Amino acid sequence: MRIRIVDAFTDRPFSGNPAGVLLLPGAGAFPDDTWLQDVALEVNHAETAFAHPLPGGAGADWALRWFTPATEVAMCGHATLATAHVLHTTGVHTGPVRFATRSGVLVATPASDGSVTLDFPTAPLTSADPPRGLAEALGAEPLTVFDTGPNIGDLLVEVADEKTVHGLRPDLRALAAHSERGVIATARAEDPARGYDFVSRCFFPNVGIDEDPVTGSAHTALAPFWSERLGRPALTGLQASPRSGRVRTELRGDRTLLTGTAVTVIEGDLLA
Repeated sequence: MRIRIVDAFTDRPFSGNPAGVLLLPGAGAFPDDTWLQDVALEVNHAETAFAHPLPGGAGADWALRWFTPATEVAMCGHATLATAHVLHTTGVHTGPVRFATRSGVLVATPASDGSVTLDFPTAPLTSADPPRGLAEALGAEPLTVFDTGPNIGDLLVEVADEKTVHGLRPDLRALAAHSERGVIATARAEDPARGYDFVSRCFFPNVGIDEDPVTGSAHTALAPFWSERLGRPALTGLQASPRSGRVRTELRGDRTLLTGTAVTVIEGDLLA
């Protein structure tokens, strides 16, 4: 099988969020979960996506699953973008593609400029009291805290300003105690003239990812959070990891559109 490494939510190599992508042959079931997890560990990026085509009448075009080096996850934006990018750039699929996933049917629509727009469920935000020890674990005082619901499983934590987000050096072991997957730290952009409206960083120690470079799924929570505060449905978020990347968001009620580009940087044969 061909295996590819794709940098997602970026237009240049060695930035954005890398994902492994395997298009599995045939319209049968997925291979054994142990093999899928072993491949994801071997790839050793935040996510590896596995997809196989579905027969006509299935309600979707491809079945899609995502694995970190440590576990399977219920939703992943950047690996979905990476998979759609591979399908379209190789000519395996043209036009919008419907993925059957643990989070329902997710649609990825390519545009003429090379970008792809993902249609994801909006995360249901529930205000929460800051857990005891969160400020010490994160390294910053929370202004507000929200639970992001079962698909994501994070705490969304607003901090004072963009400088605080950039300067975070969390105690990851301590942070792991405060949510199912991890913590999204966010603040309003210091200067929107730079081309983004809010900034974030994502720490996911419970799934084997200390800091995720660019997290599409987190933006299904960031979009409603900041759209309400800024009074606009369409925004751009900067994820301020060392690799960095931007996600264009558009809130449409219970759905959130996530738009970005991707670049294939490695392609080869999986022999095992």
